[in-house]
Amino acid sequence: MTFTIILLAMVAAFLGLRLYSVLGKRTGHEQEPVARQPLEGTPPLIRQPMMGGDTSPGAPQGDLSAIDLAAQSGLKAIVNADRQFDAGLFVEGAKSAYKLVLEAYWKGDKEALRFLCDDDVYDSFVEAMDARTGKGEVLENRLVRIEEARIADASFDHPVARITIRFDADIASLVKDAEGNVIGGSMTDAVESHDIWTFMRDIKSGDRNWKLDETDDV
Repeated sequence: MTFTIILLAMVAAFLGLRLYSVLGKRTGHEQEPVARQPLEGTPPLIRQPMMGGDTSPGAPQGDLSAIDLAAQSGLKAIVNADRQFDAGLFVEGAKSAYKLVLEAYWKGDKEALRFLCDDDVYDSFVEAMDARTGKGEVLENRLVRIEEARIADASFDHPVARITIRFDADIASLVKDAEGNVIGGSMTDAVESHDIWTFMRDIKSGDRNWKLDETDDV
């Protein structure tokens, strides 16, 4: 019984790290994997047709309420280059990626960040984590909820696709020193966070993984 529990835990951890490979992937046989489960009561993806009934090839699919008008032409170009891409599924996967990246950064998990981020973003995270470690500080943050995730921009510069997501979230943040004393923040009062993250993928590479290419806040 103990061996079975350990094995299941190992499988769950592996699936969590692999979720990034399904960002925007539409196979026609969708089932909701564990890694895409909505966070803390977030409603599941609602599918709806294009505004005005546009069902032509290259039209963004999924829930268009999560897509800004400025992004739609870029998404059409991405769909034309990759017919498996689904914008609605991408948004759901991006939410999970957002959670994974934040938790890896808070925990100082460089291996997970190496998989999820490109070189520049990874180096920036590592620099911040090393500075935090040098000061003996420990983060005990928690992502309370993602209020909204919207596709704010998209582009396709052959063969690279880029999609920018705006995340509005509530995060509880607590900082402790090396002795475990609280030096800032609170786990009972969540703070509003507004982040703009850009993901990228080489469409022609055959690699289904999207990488975090750029981060910014509002």
